[in-house]
Amino acid sequence: MNIEQKNSPRAWFLAARPKTLTGAAVPVMIGASLAIADTACHISWTAAILCLLFAFIMQIDANFVNDYFDFQKGTDDEQRLGPKRACAQGWVTPRAMRLAIGLTTLLACAVGLPLVLFGGWPMVAVGALCVVFCFLYTTHLSYVGMGDLLVLLFFGLVPVCLTYFLALPIGRQTVTWECLVAALACGLIIDTLLVVNNYRDIDNDRRTGKRTLIVAIGAKGGRALYLALGIVACLLGCAFCFFGHLWAFLIPLAAYLPLHLSAYLAMKRINKGAALNRVLGMTARNMFVYGLSVTLGFLFS
Repeated sequence: MNIEQKNSPRAWFLAARPKTLTGAAVPVMIGASLAIADTACHISWTAAILCLLFAFIMQIDANFVNDYFDFQKGTDDEQRLGPKRACAQGWVTPRAMRLAIGLTTLLACAVGLPLVLFGGWPMVAVGALCVVFCFLYTTHLSYVGMGDLLVLLFFGLVPVCLTYFLALPIGRQTVTWECLVAALACGLIIDTLLVVNNYRDIDNDRRTGKRTLIVAIGAKGGRALYLALGIVACLLGCAFCFFGHLWAFLIPLAAYLPLHLSAYLAMKRINKGAALNRVLGMTARNMFVYGLSVTLGFLFS
């Protein structure tokens, strides 16, 4: 794909990786819908919207950070099998990317700061941790097999529980066991995207010294992990039945699980190469289907 002009709007659009915004939206959807179900729709919509905006901006910031530092480390070279990256392809200059990282970080902080009104000053610490680990993921932790743990935390437990907590009426704010289960399941589902991404890049990661979890457990273990994550997440949904949210278990079971099994079979059949980008697309779709299914399940309950 040719970009005629450096730092063009199209170049920045591609660098922002809009398809990844699904991963930011799904945890907020789940947390907000559970809060709606538990309060008969008496939630703070302002807090929920701020959570969504913060998640979107932080996701874009993380994408910029990943683009820039992987380019600096030489990870995104000509042997990369995944989608092309802006700095590596010369679509965006490193200087412009550094500026964009600074601006998106400041914008995320500005959007997240009003959440202090709903959750108090501890929200500043939570926001600071999000920013710190946004940088640590690409610069260090993803190279030592910690990426999957960070996904569970920052695409599962933190955003789902925080959205649920902040959306509840002030004075009634808490985090329930059901919310924790929903957050863990959400993190497992979103981790399938990282697993298939690292599965595709296993040879390149070994060559460049990036020791992801998939590099550690091997291709066969990576396929098994991918399959298990989706199944375990759906089984965790059994807990929703005990809290009066039967549909939040049944709808994902019917809508998401068959799609996940289909993606796994495609992953197993393709096995290697750039063709695995098709499985990456299927997984991104499945992730959104899961989030929508759980959201609808809570609302129908």
